[in-house]
Amino acid sequence: MQSKPYLTLADVKTIAAAAEAEAVRNNWAVTIAIVDDGGHLMWQQRLDGAPPISSHIAPAKANTAALGRRESKIYEELINNGRISFLSAPQIAGMLEGGVPVVVEGHVIGAVGVSGVKSNEDAQVAKAGIAALIGA
Repeated sequence: MQSKPYLTLADVKTIAAAAEAEAVRNNWAVTIAIVDDGGHLMWQQRLDGAPPISSHIAPAKANTAALGRRESKIYEELINNGRISFLSAPQIAGMLEGGVPVVVEGHVIGAVGVSGVKSNEDAQVAKAGIAALIGA
């Protein structure tokens, strides 16, 4: 039997606070979603001024990063490079940059998805949150 780390509520709150601080520092109105390793929502917050659609996109990005075990931007790049058949892949809808897996001891234990600003800025917010937890 193997064991692996997992996200606790305290971990999620640490990620969320740091991600929010990064967004606020840059004056970015975003939605932040955090999921466990199975893509199940553990946290979501929509900052003042974030577009309503971002409340659907952020958790989709997080889900995609968790289930795919890689950043969601990988899927966006595949599609943009001509592999449009990937749009039919089951269970992943957030195939845009801004979903980042949380990796601890080589295990993906969850993911953070952010939506509301430019995709690279969404990813910056997600990575800032993760760095507060794992020090990356």
